[in-house]
Amino acid sequence: MGEETHDRRWPFRSSYSGGGANDCVEVADGYADLVPVRDSKAPHSRPLIFSAASWAAFIACADHNGSPKTPA
Repeated sequence: MGEETHDRRWPFRSSYSGGGANDCVEVADGYADLVPVRDSKAPHSRPLIFSAASWAAFIACADHNGSPKTPA
């Protein structure tokens, strides 16, 4: 994955950035079973790589306020 993720589009950005224009989490698109995630303040750093299943579980457990919810 390495450098390839720096050339990919990062179309998804968190909807809440704590007031800072560049304090965001960005998610890359286009990987079948992996979800690259990076900090918008460090776009050239290596992204964190999650399995699609792990990322889906994380999203399912977070509400709009960022508070964790108990999965059903």
